[in-house]
Amino acid sequence: MRINWGTGLVIAIALFMSFILYFVIKVQSNSKYDNELVVEEYYKHDARFQEEMERIQNAQDLKQKPIIKYTSEGITIVFPESFASDKITGTVSLYRPSNKKLDFDTPISLSNPTLLIPKSKLVGGQWGINMEWQYDGKKYLTKEPIYIQ
Repeated sequence: MRINWGTGLVIAIALFMSFILYFVIKVQSNSKYDNELVVEEYYKHDARFQEEMERIQNAQDLKQKPIIKYTSEGITIVFPESFASDKITGTVSLYRPSNKKLDFDTPISLSNPTLLIPKSKLVGGQWGINMEWQYDGKKYLTKEPIYIQ
């Protein structure tokens, strides 16, 4: 039996499609390969983008910005002393890009200008910190990556 070039082309395309389809099915069915989004409701999050940019700009415009650093006790967030600590409200969201199950939120309620997130809540690796906070009715957003050893 002799195969002409048209039949050969169809066979080659079918084999290539089978090859690609095999890997797509393998990745989707294996729990080892995680394909979750960083943000659950991506389009709702995207609709608030302009508001988010304004809050980031508010934080950038501050003369004294909050300082986020990793210490031996955990993550320390130091707010400027010019702010009254009891008037600062908001949440600090820590998310782990590699494992969504480790994500958590911590409310901001201060009696002094320092907020400590204990090391016992953190595992080693890269973390993303999203700090959404308010002071005197003005909203701020600070985003920063941090690496825990």
